[in-house]
Amino acid sequence: MKKHLILLTIMITTVVTNLSAQAQVIAHRGYWKIDGSAQNSIVALQKADSIACYGSEFDVWMTADGELVVNHDGTFHGKSMEDSTAEELTSLTLKNGENMPTLLQYLETGAKLKTKLVLELKKLSSPEAETEAVEKIVALVASLGLQDRMEYISFSRFAIEEFVRLAPKGTPVYSLSSNLTPANLKAIGCSGGDYSLKVLKNHPEWIEECHRMGMKVNVWTVNSVENMEWCIAHKVDYITTDEPAELLELLNKK
Repeated sequence: MKKHLILLTIMITTVVTNLSAQAQVIAHRGYWKIDGSAQNSIVALQKADSIACYGSEFDVWMTADGELVVNHDGTFHGKSMEDSTAEELTSLTLKNGENMPTLLQYLETGAKLKTKLVLELKKLSSPEAETEAVEKIVALVASLGLQDRMEYISFSRFAIEEFVRLAPKGTPVYSLSSNLTPANLKAIGCSGGDYSLKVLKNHPEWIEECHRMGMKVNVWTVNSVENMEWCIAHKVDYITTDEPAELLELLNKK
């Protein structure tokens, strides 16, 4: 009897380990490749949650009047993110008919969902602007009680360092830079690397290096089944994709 219990314990431990080691799915700009959705829209966030994505990534800018809005490009419908007011920008419509959301609107919706909120702060025009944006983001997240749901990413090293400094200790913070090695990331205080697929294919050893240093690895933007399989085989922790439903289906078959 004791022998059977030991074998059962080993089997359960193996299953749990395998499940925990499986890559997690992050919807790139939300789940937008579906009717009624659009990149960085509130619907895209809701759709990512509806298919049980681990996380939904979105992009944040600070406007000329110091407000935070959700959009990818530096200009939208001819309006500059940093040189326009929030009123001007939020009057613009996305492809699904939604108005461009403020970060407050986006996070208020996110508070009702389960998916992690993967916030990318875009590189702003000055370090001072990035500090102001990070301070406002961290304060807004705290006011909504979302600290445990947030992860932060950026191409800006300065912004990353500010998130490490100002966000609650233990908050996941990842750099998108291709120029920072795992050792660089560890020195900054990052939780890991958020590398492009091209970078990781050139440096697959960085995956193991990050893991050896206690950090995790995300890879973006992975849309083909062939590349999804490569990332899974190389044991990355997170895969950011424009095809979250397809990736979830693939992982479920593993």
